[in-house]
Amino acid sequence: MQVSEKSSASRKICVFLFDKFSVYCLANAVEPFRAANTIARRQLYVWEHVSLDGGTVTSSSGLPVDTRSWAEAMPTGDFLFVMPSYDYTQYAGARMQRVLRAARGRFTTLVGMDTGAWLMASAGLLDGRQATIHWDELSLFAETFPEVDVVEDRVVAGRDTCTCGGASTTFELTLELIKQQHGALFALEVSANFMHGDAFERQDPRLRLTADSLVRSAAALMRRTLETPLTIAELAARLNIDQRSLEDHFRQEVGMTPLGVYKAIRLREARRLVELTRLSIAEISERCGYRNSSAMTRAYRLEFGQPPRAHRH
Repeated sequence: MQVSEKSSASRKICVFLFDKFSVYCLANAVEPFRAANTIARRQLYVWEHVSLDGGTVTSSSGLPVDTRSWAEAMPTGDFLFVMPSYDYTQYAGARMQRVLRAARGRFTTLVGMDTGAWLMASAGLLDGRQATIHWDELSLFAETFPEVDVVEDRVVAGRDTCTCGGASTTFELTLELIKQQHGALFALEVSANFMHGDAFERQDPRLRLTADSLVRSAAALMRRTLETPLTIAELAARLNIDQRSLEDHFRQEVGMTPLGVYKAIRLREARRLVELTRLSIAEISERCGYRNSSAMTRAYRLEFGQPPRAHRH
């Protein structure tokens, strides 16, 4: 996957942990960025773990994570991920408020994950802004911070503050950040590493509430039909949507046609097989739905700037 030149510098992430944090939330916050680095073959993102006082921070399930203290690390960067989960109100004191207010000037974007929005709101960082929190705490959050525009959304992604409603929505938020920085097609490739979207294709279409979920469903189906590609009409029929609507959703979300995305997915699988296996080019062509190796080689050269054999060497 090609990554835009404007995003060539590594983005710095600081993960701010608290005792009883959710391991699920932490993994969903970091793993998509690790996958992005792997796919791009360079370090698009770097991250560190900090806590207020440093040392070992233990998750709600007992997993220990070594951290640097906030004062020692003096972190700065692109994103600060504020990640408490349980007992979060005990951290919302004057010291934490001072730390987060200072962080406002040291990070481009502050991100409240799970119950992190509570700490951000207590520091006045969400006043006059839309925000969400874990839905178990939504009513109390709205009552406690009337100056915050609390919404029942899974993710609220603003210019310099973001919030999400829990561990699973953390994954959606990190994908959205990757999408904003590196494009929708790259974010689709990252999500494919985690089979994200596969469940949507099997859902009742009435449950697909967004164009984004429909595109992920279509991309998941594309990945499962590489060897014998479907026509776009067949793809739309499998997804219980008309072809024109499917094409409109792809233009809206990815800026490409479904056919263009299908081709990109097939070629990226071809590149993966070229790099990681000793399969012949003919066999790779067949696995990726090309009628012969010459056709795939032409498409491969146009996409990646060199033929598969040269790439393998």
